[in-house]
Amino acid sequence: MNSKFADRLPPGWERFSRFFFALGDTTRQQILLVFEPGEEICVNDIARLFKISRPAVSHHLKVLRNAELLLCEKRGKEVYYRVNHTYCAEVMRIVHDFVAAQTSPPVSVSSG
Repeated sequence: MNSKFADRLPPGWERFSRFFFALGDTTRQQILLVFEPGEEICVNDIARLFKISRPAVSHHLKVLRNAELLLCEKRGKEVYYRVNHTYCAEVMRIVHDFVAAQTSPPVSVSSG
């Protein structure tokens, strides 16, 4: 048993709860998936794609922005969003590295 994680998370993990919470909703997953690599989309164009209210879309965008999955920039009256691929890759790398370090190689059974 690794009791040290009962008291604290691995270094840097405290910020991940928002990341994984944001990904826990299928609408937010769909919003992320509509972006082409490097594409910026204004909130109105995103809202037109979904069969939910504009305020609901804005709420999902806020959750994604607060979790650092999306970056945004206001231009005039429009707000443009883009996926923060660098941050997403960093989070997934850290989690992958932790899991990989915990995985022990399979034990080989030799017949004698």
